[in-house]
Amino acid sequence: MTTYKEAGVDIDAGTEAVSRIKEQVKTTFNANVLTDLGGFGGCYQFDRDKYHEPVLISSTDGVGTKLKLAFLTSRHDTIGQCLVNHCVDDILAVGARPLFFLDYFAAGNLDIDVFEQVVTGLTKAC
Repeated sequence: MTTYKEAGVDIDAGTEAVSRIKEQVKTTFNANVLTDLGGFGGCYQFDRDKYHEPVLISSTDGVGTKLKLAFLTSRHDTIGQCLVNHCVDDILAVGARPLFFLDYFAAGNLDIDVFEQVVTGLTKAC
């Protein structure tokens, strides 16, 4: 049987990455956030009485070739900001109000410093 490490998954790096960003991410939480960082899903409670016939609108996007610029300049916080802004703009374009943001970070090899910079941008934009 193959272990995570043998398959190229570094659990220790993932744990270190989460420990670096946890407090920063929590600064984006409000009273409607019902779950903590690291769960299998994010739970968000909203006051339906504030809306007439509420409909939830979601968006997901990517930053495309801006990643190349980020790696050329070694500046990755802008990627997080751009990603949030792309998704928020898409939600606003259909007349909705953004309530929360979910992200996903994928990498062949986790560079914890790059990850932390991206999350810094995400939290700044949120």
